[in-house]
Amino acid sequence: MTRLSDTFARGPALVTFLTAGDGDTAANLDALVEGGADVIELGMPFTDPMADGGAIQAANIRSLLKGTTTADILRIAAAFRARHPEVPLVLMGYANPMITRGAEWFADACAQAGVDGVICVDIPPEEDPELGPALRAVGVSLIRLATPTTDAARIPAVLEGSSGFLYYVSVAGITGKQQAAQASIEDAVARLKAASTIPVAVGFGVRTPEQAAGIAKVADGVVVGSALVEIVARYGDAAPDAVREATRALADAVHGARG
Repeated sequence: MTRLSDTFARGPALVTFLTAGDGDTAANLDALVEGGADVIELGMPFTDPMADGGAIQAANIRSLLKGTTTADILRIAAAFRARHPEVPLVLMGYANPMITRGAEWFADACAQAGVDGVICVDIPPEEDPELGPALRAVGVSLIRLATPTTDAARIPAVLEGSSGFLYYVSVAGITGKQQAAQASIEDAVARLKAASTIPVAVGFGVRTPEQAAGIAKVADGVVVGSALVEIVARYGDAAPDAVREATRALADAVHGARG
């Protein structure tokens, strides 16, 4: 068993996202845990975050302007692991920062920092050798993305070599802008779960406890990112209290969704 598998085995999980280096990252990550988040996604800032909407784009810019480096992100991750030994931590970002020094270097650094999984938005299954073997060799999960356009013929390729959980991107678009209809989410989750035993977490466009509760009734996890990133943008270094409060409302909704 791993931290990720243990967490999803307990029931629907709240997966939360913040951008590394934006605001007081350590305090905000602690606030997520204190608020009841089950899995933490830590975004690696990048100059061209093509899958992200305005809120996360702006967070990337704020972080990069502060000079955040990959080494800084790994230090944040290692410090988080020391403070929270049991909470799964996933790095999410784009290929360039991950493989610029070599996939093996990045995978080893993730393992040493206590990172449980990696989501790389722009390495498709067909390019798995770029990163996947290196991560699997050190026991770090490669978490893949499925979308509304992932048909039955492609699902096996997405699942091959994937572990931890499958991230279902519920809209064919960028983060934070729109939310898929509940019925379409239910259909997609049923289709994905029929093809694999990997937990399915649903994200993109989830902003409120009510939305999160609806998804948690059918999915193994609910991912909330932009709504929390916007809190950091609004409050800056004073964000932790507001992050904790928003997370608690989301966590209560997710954890109570199945009674």
